[in-house]
Amino acid sequence: VVPSMRSLTAEEYVEAFKSFLDHSTEHQCMEEFNKEEIHLLSGEGEQDLKMIRILQAAHPGVLINNEIVEPNPQHVAAYKGEALWATSTGVSFIWHQLTCSEYEQQVKEKCINKKFDFIHMIQMLYRVEDIPNTIKFFHSCLGHQGKHLIIILTDLSSHSASLWKKYRHCLPSTNSGHYITSDGITAVLRRLSIQYHVHEFPSGWDITECFVEGDPDGGQMMDFLTGMKNFLGTATPALQRHLQEALCQPECSSKKDGRVIFCNNLSMIVVES
Repeated sequence: VVPSMRSLTAEEYVEAFKSFLDHSTEHQCMEEFNKEEIHLLSGEGEQDLKMIRILQAAHPGVLINNEIVEPNPQHVAAYKGEALWATSTGVSFIWHQLTCSEYEQQVKEKCINKKFDFIHMIQMLYRVEDIPNTIKFFHSCLGHQGKHLIIILTDLSSHSASLWKKYRHCLPSTNSGHYITSDGITAVLRRLSIQYHVHEFPSGWDITECFVEGDPDGGQMMDFLTGMKNFLGTATPALQRHLQEALCQPECSSKKDGRVIFCNNLSMIVVES
């Protein structure tokens, strides 16, 4: 009996996401942005901590109060483990294991009027239900000359979004989120009359193993792409074939040294207070 398709649990998503990071240049792309553009700004927290190091180097001796909003308990635990060094270097942490909407509700109920110099949302708006209100709320939390950084797939490389839209009717409903790209975010910002500027950086995802039958990494990456658990073991052969054929199309990927590289370019949207 072939098991039916189902969406990834929070724990399974963490594993699939790790496989994605191991085969993509996404974090290298973010690091390039940090090095080149972080002066504009004066999931597991890896990029957060690198940003903190850069800010500490730029502003030595300044105390940094860092608040984390993250609903996934595994990501929170991993971040806490990585952050141990920072507590002795002038950085304090407040942990909120909440969704954005839960955090907003808590702030409003407690009438908290805290302002931040820097707020970032790294590849997380896909999992937010009400994106305009979420952006509006966090923008209201910026202090004078504060910056809000949103990192998301650039529209010109939103092939995963177009694939999802094309094949989502073939997949069961999932709570793994939805796809939105930089164009959707900048449209929201314009409607809210919020100033912003965009920096685009190339990023690639090596999906070669997705086409190797029985490869565990390929299976994890297909799970991440579809939001389904064991997609290659539960989807119909026809659906697997259609999706794999689409992934190989020139508008989705390129070939380099015999490897299949999926276009995963990122937009870094810097929002002004």
